[in-house]
Amino acid sequence: MSKHVAVLMGGVSAEREVSLVSGKACAKALGEAGYQVTEIDVGRDVGALVAALTPAPDAVFNALHGRWGEDGCVQGLLELMHIPYTHSGVMASAMAMDKVTAKRVVAAAGVTSPQGLVVHRAELREREPIARPYVIKPINEGSSVGVRIVREGDNRPVVDDAAWGFGEEVLIEPFIPGRELTVSVMGDRALAVTDIQAKSGFYDYEAKYTDGRAIHVIPAEIGPKATQAALDAALAAHQALGCRGVSRSDFRYDDTQIENGGMGELYWLEVNTQPGMTPLSLVPEQAAHLGISFPEICAWMVENAACDS
Repeated sequence: MSKHVAVLMGGVSAEREVSLVSGKACAKALGEAGYQVTEIDVGRDVGALVAALTPAPDAVFNALHGRWGEDGCVQGLLELMHIPYTHSGVMASAMAMDKVTAKRVVAAAGVTSPQGLVVHRAELREREPIARPYVIKPINEGSSVGVRIVREGDNRPVVDDAAWGFGEEVLIEPFIPGRELTVSVMGDRALAVTDIQAKSGFYDYEAKYTDGRAIHVIPAEIGPKATQAALDAALAAHQALGCRGVSRSDFRYDDTQIENGGMGELYWLEVNTQPGMTPLSLVPEQAAHLGISFPEICAWMVENAACDS
């Protein structure tokens, strides 16, 4: 009899719509791979989720994105229910979702990231803590939700209090010129390096999930030294945070002033413990580049599902 897999999708974060697309795509792929699949649209009712997972499936494919689905919360519930689940466990998920904590952990593993600082929103109304251009980010959101580049000549308020719904603290990092790179990790293997070229602005939420808003160059045309450095850094971040299954690390690569055969400067930005699995997503694209089909990578995640406890 085939394994029964429950696919969790939707959720209540700012990434709900993307999660629904990821979940539907993964459920379809798992059905094609021969699994018995149940789709569960997760809301705030924990009792309803427990009921939907009773009797327990053989595994949960966690296709939730953002807070409450990617930050250790739902992982803790699945630990209590002793149901194996895909992607990272409670501790790794919580650390990776908190950008400040993740930067500290990954820096201890020797991976370079932009020097950031955390400021209160009220402070940003008084003064700007570093010179422009710089990047403002929510501390615990994904998919570039709330991210903005503050450039010279930009007269808008640095933080729009009416639109900002991500807490009182803001992460500030200097803007790194150059390229946007990403590397997927599958188990103990870094897959490939993609150069993401947004057609306008930067690789924000709209560019990530709107067809035609960005070009993905795979493999990235950045030279062997930079390629290997990105692969090594992604795997080091994955391991330092204790991730399992599939993750994806994002980078900025400053190749604007390469001299004397150097490779430029590579900066790790963050790790996504539950990267998107939509038709436009980067993990399936990198897997396909290496000959791994979408149903195959989804099945691999199910077969490697686990509980930490």
